[in-house]
Amino acid sequence: MPLTDDVMTGLIEAVRDAARTEILPRFRNLSADQIDTKSGPDDLVTVADRAAEARLTAAAQRLLPGALVVGEEGVAEDPTILDRFAEAELAVVIDPVDGTWNFANGLANFGVILAVVEGGRTIFGLLYDPVLDDWITATPGGGAWFCRPDAAPRRLSGPPARPRDRWQAFVPLRLYVPEHRATLWQQAQGFGDAFTLRCSCHEYRMMALGHADLMLAPVVKPWDHAAGVLIVEECGGAVWSGGRPGYRPAGPAHPLMVMGRAEAGEDPALWLPAGV
Repeated sequence: MPLTDDVMTGLIEAVRDAARTEILPRFRNLSADQIDTKSGPDDLVTVADRAAEARLTAAAQRLLPGALVVGEEGVAEDPTILDRFAEAELAVVIDPVDGTWNFANGLANFGVILAVVEGGRTIFGLLYDPVLDDWITATPGGGAWFCRPDAAPRRLSGPPARPRDRWQAFVPLRLYVPEHRATLWQQAQGFGDAFTLRCSCHEYRMMALGHADLMLAPVVKPWDHAAGVLIVEECGGAVWSGGRPGYRPAGPAHPLMVMGRAEAGEDPALWLPAGV
């Protein structure tokens, strides 16, 4: 189904509302009993994550009746949602607080990610910064746009062409199996810098805004990447999933390599080793 402007505006406003009411009031205001762990000590969830996702789920179901909602916290409670996602005609994918570790530790480097996926393909992507109340959106063939309440939307074109030794790359070594870390780090020495923000929302935003060139993602969840990949592609970038061009959010969770410029020519075989 084609998304109307009213539905897309409604989704954006729902995200802004969830940030105002559920996320920002709790930022740097969390007690210890409002922070919990999931798969490990660094995989955090807070009351803000859960409350924001509940609010966004209700808004998504109102705006797109019948759509499956694939929320990070919902999937943590019911993993079978991902099985239904693979078959869903229409889904809304939500990361209510991306960068929860940053959020819980008082770092203003977190965001909200929302995507609409139809037949396994992203048809709307949103990367929202609650702190500054601005956002980036994209639709297939419609370009990627930086928006804020007090200015006209600005079309984005990703990073300029620049030599590899000036690239800014997001390389999350901690997510790779130990036997691959040294090799990947050695390969990354040819970049201008290699680091991570612990926040997919802002890593994708930096690529779209032209400040970063490469992202690696060995552990892939649809709420982290469905929106950002579309936005980077609409800026002229490219993605490889498991060494093959393209990415389907409802497909197998192969490691990703995302390039800010499609013509940059980096070999995905260097960055997507078997077994990660």
